[in-house]
Amino acid sequence: MMSGETDILKLLAGLDPKVDPQTYVFASLEKAETFIGLSPIMMFNEEEGVTGIIPLEKAEAAGIEFAFPCKKITLQIHSSLEAVGLIATISEALEEEDVPANVVSAFYHDHIFVPVDKVDDAMKAIGVLMGEKENPDT
Repeated sequence: MMSGETDILKLLAGLDPKVDPQTYVFASLEKAETFIGLSPIMMFNEEEGVTGIIPLEKAEAAGIEFAFPCKKITLQIHSSLEAVGLIATISEALEEEDVPANVVSAFYHDHIFVPVDKVDDAMKAIGVLMGEKENPDT
């Protein structure tokens, strides 16, 4: 069963990005259980440890090492996990604005984590992909 949009033009037109006001960080811990109480929004088991994306204040309060303070931009369109080219297109647009990004594709949406100080640049780049003019006064 395939779910979600696969047409790249429909995907780009309907991205509808939303910035989460929460600041997140990436952390790597030895065991998944260590993330209990840290409110992870994502965990991934890797050979070297378990990566978690957690709220900044939880990481600071727990005194754990972390990296990449960032904001989560959720693309509101329900993209298919089988869609081709969406992430590549977004990555290229973000590269042009010099915005580093870490993408998590979940069942319903794609989530782009960008540095806190690059959110406006990322939203501008995504807006251009959606067909919004860079300068609406022209």
